[in-house]
Amino acid sequence: MDLLTSLTALVTDLAASPWVYAVVFAVCAIDGFFPPVPSETVVVGAATIASATGAPMLPLLIGVAAMGAIAGDNIAYLLGRTIGTTRFRWMRARSIASALEWARRGLEHRGALLIFTARYIPVGRIAVNMTAGATGYPPRRFVPLSIAAGVAWAAYSSLFGVVAGRWLHDQPLLAIVLAVVVAALVGWIVDLVLRRMLARTATAAAPAAPESDRVDARV
Repeated sequence: MDLLTSLTALVTDLAASPWVYAVVFAVCAIDGFFPPVPSETVVVGAATIASATGAPMLPLLIGVAAMGAIAGDNIAYLLGRTIGTTRFRWMRARSIASALEWARRGLEHRGALLIFTARYIPVGRIAVNMTAGATGYPPRRFVPLSIAAGVAWAAYSSLFGVVAGRWLHDQPLLAIVLAVVVAALVGWIVDLVLRRMLARTATAAAPAAPESDRVDARV
C-alpha cells in the first residue's frame, strides 16, 4: 500500500512534467516481471489527471505505457527462457507454483488467447509469460501477441482513467480510486473466465476411459 500511494503521488506531482512519461514507462516495464509494482494504478491515475488537466498528453501516455508493458512482458519471457520457473525458492511457493501450473495448462490449449488476455491479470501475466519462455513457446508468435496485448492494455487502462476523470472531474482523487477499482475488477473477471474456459478445455481433451474400465467400475 505504501508503494502504491507513493507511486500515485509521484505521478500526480509529475503530471505536467516530461518526466511523467519516463516514470510510466519504467513502472509498466518493471511490472511485467515484478508483480508488486502496480502499473495499472499508475496508468489509470495519469489518464485521470490528463482528462481533467490536459497533461500528460493522453496519446503519448498510451504509447509510453504500451511500450513499457511490451518491454516488461518480453523480459519475463526471456527470464523464463533463461532460468526456467523452478530455479528460485520463491518460484516454488504454493501460490506461485499454482499460477505457473495454470499458465502451463493454458498455453497447451489456448496459447494465443492466454498470452493476450493474461496482460489484464497482474500476477497471471508474469506466470504466463515466464512459462511461455520456459516451455519454448515460439518467439515469432509470442512477440506479436505481446505487442498487441500491450497496446490494448494501455488503451484500456487509460480509458478507465479518462471516463472516471470526466465523470468526477471535480473530485480527481475519487476518480482515480474508482477507475483503479473497476480496472482491478475487470482483471479479476478475466482471470475467472479464463480459468473456467481452460478447465472445460482440459476436461474435454481428457481421454475417455476404456470400455473395460467402465465395465469394471460398474461391477
